Amino acid sequence: MNTLDVTVATIGRAHGLRGEIALILRTDQPEERLGRGARFEVSTGAGPRSLTVRSTRRQQERWYVSFDEVSDRTDAESLRGVELVLAVDAEDEAAEDPDAWYPSQLTGLTVRHVDGRELGTVQGVEHYPAQDLLVVRATDRRRVQLPLVEQLVPEVDLEAGIVLANPPGGLFDALPEDEQGPEPETSAPPERPRG
Repeated sequence: MNTLDVTVATIGRAHGLRGEIALILRTDQPEERLGRGARFEVSTGAGPRSLTVRSTRRQQERWYVSFDEVSDRTDAESLRGVELVLAVDAEDEAAEDPDAWYPSQLTGLTVRHVDGRELGTVQGVEHYPAQDLLVVRATDRRRVQLPLVEQLVPEVDLEAGIVLANPPGGLFDALPEDEQGPEPETSAPPERPRG
């Protein structure tokens, strides 16, 4: 079976005293992927850990989860920022939505401007509450973060290995020599008088 890693959610802050946790969703199928008994193998600062969904609930468009293994606020807070990732069957996912793509599939794709110029290579995707950012290693070796919104990334063609981008002016352009800021000082600072 050909599997695909799908980020379901990022763990947010603790909610209450009994280990309930707010989630930042990364899936459009939370009911299916976060069902009772769903199991996630995660990496934390303390090492690998298993988390099994005990229950989920929604309140004012926010999702909250309780795990069998998390029983208090301190433990819940220690998980903040951890991504919940599931391995799913790639063929089933493709059959469900042939135009869908996942962040793990973007790494290594060539980023081209809508005018045909090569801009760089996708290094990954960073998730933020407002929007996701496509991390691109530009052709001049700089690290560029491109908001992953349809206006700026109108097309992802997995078969061709291309991400089509329409970035705002200057985002991928190197700064001219005279606009790169002052040169760092290389001389030693003056000695202070001793008193």
